[in-house]
Amino acid sequence: MTKRNNAGVYQKSNGFWEYRFTIVVDGQQISRKKSTDEFGNKLKTKSEAIRAREAAIFKARTDRERQREIKRKKVKEVFQEYCEKGRNGKAYNTILKQDSLWKNHIKERFGDRFIDEISVAEIDDYLSELYYIDGLSFSYVESFLKMFYLIFGQAYSRNYLDVDTYNKLCLNKGTKISMPKLKTEDDTDIVAFSREELALLDEYFKGTNAETAYLLGRYCGLRINETFGLKWNNVNIENGTITIDRQMQYQEGLIKLVAPKTKNANRTIYMNEKLKRYFIELSARRRQDEIQFAALREQNQRFIEDVDGQKIYSTELVNCLPNGKIQTNNSFKYPTREIKSRLNIQFKYHYLRHTYGTLMAEMNTPAHLLCNQMGHGNINVTQRYYLAVSKTGIDILKRNLNQI
Repeated sequence: MTKRNNAGVYQKSNGFWEYRFTIVVDGQQISRKKSTDEFGNKLKTKSEAIRAREAAIFKARTDRERQREIKRKKVKEVFQEYCEKGRNGKAYNTILKQDSLWKNHIKERFGDRFIDEISVAEIDDYLSELYYIDGLSFSYVESFLKMFYLIFGQAYSRNYLDVDTYNKLCLNKGTKISMPKLKTEDDTDIVAFSREELALLDEYFKGTNAETAYLLGRYCGLRINETFGLKWNNVNIENGTITIDRQMQYQEGLIKLVAPKTKNANRTIYMNEKLKRYFIELSARRRQDEIQFAALREQNQRFIEDVDGQKIYSTELVNCLPNGKIQTNNSFKYPTREIKSRLNIQFKYHYLRHTYGTLMAEMNTPAHLLCNQMGHGNINVTQRYYLAVSKTGIDILKRNLNQI
């Protein structure tokens, strides 16, 4: 039984509240009956119900006015407008990835559809198809979800979607498009090396041209582009810190240093003592190299474009060979193949980052500090390392079980 009052709100038998109203706008009758606010939260008090009702009435009136101005656009037209007007400041790799997702997937499926006729169910089904049937990784499918949010957001900002449709697609937690349920075997897609594998890798890279890059991944969890974009003036040996404010990328066949992809990727991180000692020795060797290999360095060094557009010498980079030749991401292609054949280890540079995060999580490093060290844009990404169960974690669990 509901309890009525003069405000158009009602208390339900379960204790929660709902509101109802009927208004006429431009000769059209609009009626609503809801027990949640605009964000899908249940109405716990009478005042919440009254506020929600007033907000809903206001929205109904403004939506009707907005609908008079709505222009129908196809998805491909919306994406084209985004490419022309909404990409300022986007990282080069982000643009390439968006273009790839559009050309290879989304364009064929949705390009010729009107943006206002696409439903949540259609997008959810499409994401499930990509993940469960096509076998794409969970993280890759997340890229599609972000693309849809981007396209619908662009459409709403240009008045091609009304607010109700946009909220249903992108905001309301009970209705918005969402990722398919994570498959058990994916369990965060984190691949970490065991202690035994790390010992073999330490020995393999010791004294090689790739040792510096390896240690930056091993002890700092840097992304490979961050590693090869690191300049000597970003390494503070005295304070034991490294500042990440650029990364190396290939753009139109040229090597350039560009800004990190996200704001949080700009960070200052701490070195452990082992890496600090290594950099002390490395900087001393580089000073000797400047004398011993002076002619070769002058011959081999090259100009590259820095993040500010200025030209710098490749010898200003940490990962530069003694003879002045630049090192890039491609420097790990040969070690990757050889490690697999010689050590029987499936090696990817990014697995060093996974390993770093896993080991730090195992040692109960506060999540917010690890989030900064790794440059994650969202602490939820960092939490994955605490959820990923390693062999060490299983051993601890078994030991603890025997103590209860």
